[in-house]
Amino acid sequence: MTQEKTEHEIVEEMSQVVEQMRIDDLEDNPDIANEFFDCDCCGENKCLAGSIEYEGYRLCNDCVLLAETGFALNKIKSVKELIDSIEDRHLEELANFVKEEEKRSNN
Repeated sequence: MTQEKTEHEIVEEMSQVVEQMRIDDLEDNPDIANEFFDCDCCGENKCLAGSIEYEGYRLCNDCVLLAETGFALNKIKSVKELIDSIEDRHLEELANFVKEEEKRSNN
């Protein structure tokens, strides 16, 4: 009889897998450490290392961890579900960016 993994064990395992993906990307192409993009999930400007494209959305390594853990725990069925669940955070990031840009242009 196989023993079910606990939620904590699944999170730990996913953390290790996703971190290894980032490390592998950096080993395969060290220049990727200087390549950035805006994550379609969290909206932050993140390093390309460890990012993955799901369903046409490019996710940063942190959001890949959220997605993979969500899939493993059956909390989400699609990346779009994850994106929708943190859309408010994404909008907040954009609003903060606009505010910072306005401050810079006023100085």
